[in-house]
Amino acid sequence: MTKFEKPGKEDFDYPDMAKIAGERALSDAGVPYSAIEQACVGYVYGDSTCGQRAIYHSLGLSGIPIINVNNNCSTGSTALFMARQLIQGGLADCALALGFEKMERGSLSSKFMDRTNPMDKHMEVMFNTYGMAAAPAAPQMFGNAGREHMEKYGTTPEHFAKIAWKNHKHSTNNPYSQFQDEYSLDQVKQSRKVFEFLTLLQCCPTSDGAGAAVLASEGFVRRHGLEHQAVEILAQEMVTDLATTFDDNSCMKMVGYDMTSLAAKKCFETAGLKPSDVNVIELHDCFSANELITYEALGLCPEGKAGELIDRGDNTYGGQWVVNPSGGLISKGHPLGATVTHSCNRCQRCF
Repeated sequence: MTKFEKPGKEDFDYPDMAKIAGERALSDAGVPYSAIEQACVGYVYGDSTCGQRAIYHSLGLSGIPIINVNNNCSTGSTALFMARQLIQGGLADCALALGFEKMERGSLSSKFMDRTNPMDKHMEVMFNTYGMAAAPAAPQMFGNAGREHMEKYGTTPEHFAKIAWKNHKHSTNNPYSQFQDEYSLDQVKQSRKVFEFLTLLQCCPTSDGAGAAVLASEGFVRRHGLEHQAVEILAQEMVTDLATTFDDNSCMKMVGYDMTSLAAKKCFETAGLKPSDVNVIELHDCFSANELITYEALGLCPEGKAGELIDRGDNTYGGQWVVNPSGGLISKGHPLGATVTHSCNRCQRCF
């Protein structure tokens, strides 16, 4: 992976970022590029076939199938999911999952105004529950999900601020993080207001960066003597919108509560584990509100009890789980195509 940077800070383009991440992944795995049979490349902001250009520039012209993936914030995890499916299906013995992003500064906005916005149904849920404010759409969506949680369960703005305070503190241990600054809880709460209770230090920044992973079958690992360094993926699930996402007029469900809950349930069942068996968690804290909601969706605590989990310190060192030891998106940044490949790497480095 590369260090995540503020958009435009470094004078390097997406092929350069992909080159660094790809070469580091291959070196770490002890696998030559010639062993890669297929590649899944994730990015959101770029022209068609950027994946091919990135691979050509960074690794070589071997003629392998290169599949481009665009799935918004799940782009990196989708590339990983597809590469793993290629291995599981026997279509490849060794595959590369690569994600990168070169972003614009500031809040994200729609690029194509002459066609249906893919988020229109999500926005309709928010409009029907809380209306629309003069603020960027993403913090409104997740801020209103947090607002719903407060109204239903008595969660306070301080609970959300504590999550950001914790993640910024964790970031000081991550040299790849865009920001490595520690703040007091008061500084988090008093930073510039973005929407409702969400302040600037509770929102992820846009970023440039790349990450990569090499996936291989057990047979490939044995044949190449890589058992001592291989990390087994016990379970991985992908879930998209459910009927409840739109039918229940819930902003929590609109931003993914039910999807996360179902994916987690399937993963734990497949792996034969339960939430209490886990020690380290990297999750999608695009905003502090989403991290709090995700605690409950993952089954770390009953619904409505995330505030108590936070107050006990069960989301950091010395508690039951260490959540986002990387500093999370709030600190490390969020280059959409690379975010999850970075998260997987940080989890692997915890052991």
